[in-house]
Formats: sequence, C-alpha cells, structure tokens
Amino acid sequence: MIRRTWPAAVVCGVLAALAAGLVPAGAAADEPAEKEAPKVELVLDVSGSMRTRDIDGRSRMAAAKEAFGEVLDAVPDEVRLGIRTLGANYPGDDRRTGCKDTEQLYPVGPLDRTEAKTAVATLAPTGWTPIGPALLKAADDLEGGDASRRIVLITDGEDTCAPLDPCEVARELAAKGVGLTIDTLGLVPDAKTRRQLVCIAEATGGTYTSVQHTEELSGRVKQLVDRAAAPVVTPVPAEGADACAKAPTLEPGLYTDREEFGEHRWYRVEVPAGHELRASVSLGADRAVDNDYGVLLRAETVHGREIVRGSDAGDGRTDVISAGLRYPTTIPDEEEADTDVKPASETVCLRVSNSFSAPASVPATPGLPLELTVDLVDAPDEAADPAAFGLGRGLWLLGVLALTGLAAGLLWGLVARRRTDSGRTS
Repeated sequence: MIRRTWPAAVVCGVLAALAAGLVPAGAAADEPAEKEAPKVELVLDVSGSMRTRDIDGRSRMAAAKEAFGEVLDAVPDEVRLGIRTLGANYPGDDRRTGCKDTEQLYPVGPLDRTEAKTAVATLAPTGWTPIGPALLKAADDLEGGDASRRIVLITDGEDTCAPLDPCEVARELAAKGVGLTIDTLGLVPDAKTRRQLVCIAEATGGTYTSVQHTEELSGRVKQLVDRAAAPVVTPVPAEGADACAKAPTLEPGLYTDREEFGEHRWYRVEVPAGHELRASVSLGADRAVDNDYGVLLRAETVHGREIVRGSDAGDGRTDVISAGLRYPTTIPDEEEADTDVKPASETVCLRVSNSFSAPASVPATPGLPLELTVDLVDAPDEAADPAAFGLGRGLWLLGVLALTGLAAGLLWGLVARRRTDSGRTS
C-alpha cells in the first residue's frame, strides 16, 4: 500500500512546486491585497512670531516642541509620518526669499522617534509664514500609492506670502481628487488667522481647532494622527432642518453639518422593527466661546414625544463635546401580528441642541462643526436577556436576598429566645 501511494505523493508534490513557481504569489484569488500604510505630514510654523510667550507662560515654539515630543511617542506603528517646517531658516526681509522658506525636516516613512525628536529640538523661530507654498510641498511629500493622506498644519498666524492664497491652494488640492485631508490648528489665533485656517480645513473636509494650551495641542494632534490610522470614513454633508417634518432621512453612516449657537437641528431615521438605533453627535468649538456649554441629543417620535436622550457638558477646557443614545425597537407579538406582512419601520426624529454662546465680537456664522453618526443593529433579545434594559434577572436576585435575610432573622430570633428561656430556668 505504501509503495503504491508514494509515487503519487511525489508527483503531487512536484506539480505543486511547479505551480508555485509558475503562478505569482499575488495571483491567488482568495488572498486579500495588503492595505497600504496611511501617510501623515505635520507642517509646523517656525516663523518669528512663534517666540511670543502666551501659552502656559512659555513661548509658542516651546509648547509646540513639547507637544511634538508627546505626539511622536504615540504615533501608531502603521503610520508613515513626516515633518515639514515653514519659516525656519531665512531671517531676512526679502519677501521673495522668505516665501520659499519651507523644507522637509523628516521624510515621510517609518518613524525613528529619536531621530525625529532630535530634528524638532533644533528648531528656533526665524522667518516668514509661507503657508501656501508649504501646503503645496507637503502634498508632494505625500504623493504616490493609494494610502490615505493627511496634512496637519500648526501655525500661529495667517499666510504672509499672498497672492498665493493658502485657501485657494487647499481648494486646488481638493479638486484633484487625490483623497488628501488638511487639518489646521491655530495657536492663540486672531480673527483673520481663524478665518483662513477654517477655510483651508473646510476645502478638504478637514477640521480646524483653536489651541490655547500645550495639552490641547498634543491631544488634538494625537487624535488626528490616530484618525489617519483608523479605517477611512468620509463624512457625508447633511443639512438638518428646523423641524422633524422637514428633516432629511439618514441611512447608517457619518454625517457633517454646522449648527449655530443655541440652535436646534432635526434629522430623521427609519428604524426597522427588531433593530436598535445607535446615534452619537460631536460638536466642536472652532472659535472663542463662553465657558460652560453643552450638547443634547434627543430621540423623539414624529409627534414630538421624547423617547431617550444623551447629553454632555464642557467648561472651556475642551473644544469638542459629544453625546450618544441607544433606542431598541421590538417586533410585534406573533399572535397579534399578521405573519404575511413585515413589521413596519418606526420613524425616529433626532434633535441636536447646543447651549454654546460667545462674545458679541465673535461671528456666529458659519455654525459650529457638527458630526453625527447613525447606526442600526439587531436589537438585544429581551426574552433571552431580561436584564438588557432594566432590572430583569436582578429582581430574582433581590428576591432571593430578601428571603434569605428573612429566614436568617427568624432563625436568629429562635436561637436568642431559647437562650433567654434557658437562662431563666437556671
């Protein structure tokens, strides 16, 4: 038997080896293509104004260096990261030369944390603020492949190299359809700087953040780098309405909108019977606002009755607040429902409200950036798990504990009484 099967095994082995040599490794139909590592470039303003000492009692440059050290320590291994500077080398007054002052400090690729930190440590506030040229060069640094690409711009002032408007540069980059996102962070920004950075971010679907403290800078840059490493989800613009009847109907997904101070915005979701609606909203303060604010997310019926709510509040130390909710629907009882008709969906109105306010000098428009997430999942089976949305089985435990306590009390009473009786007789 062994002698008969041995030649066949040899033939099969030879054929397999030939097949492996003739067929490329990537030709296997079931082998998934390896996802390319995401690319991020941090673009840091090193212009002369970064000497200003107004962030936690230190210069803006010192705060940026500390934040970069924390960010570099936390960069996910799968991210290919680079660093570019603007205004780091030319201290003179020649505008033409100053507007060319941008260089790649660390190339986009696998990160050597020690080398990158050393490079950042050598920086000193020097020259101009060529934001437009720096964005163009950063886009070139990230070219090649199909990976997601993100530029994180950190600056304390508006561009000084007009007529090359950085907002127009961002629009041109977005028009190329290369999947490039630009996020902007303004260090203690004035109104003009804020408007320019908001425009740059909005042109590419990015975000703008105002930074007043070192912790805010390091925390926000970490979030943006982590977002690059996460699966890419492109938010879909959705314009909420001032009433549920006029609201857009949303499918599961991620949506963006803007909400003015103290405004209410409605959205509709059709929730099939037997499913659970999971929704969350994040509202960002992209400009100076008063302390003490909140966001409220409510699920309501079409008649305005509140079903469930989620809320969050802030006190000026965070620029983004979020709230979420869950609402499970049930399937009609089989005896009562018509088995030939599928259970109907329930229309749920999502209302987003905020209590932001700002000084009169702060513009109210455009509204604050809003991100709304909608998801529909199978609802938990309350019959299988009665504790899913209430005490459920916890009532059984309470009952057992109560009976045990009662029995123990009676037993202890009998023992004590016998001891008392025996003491009297003796």
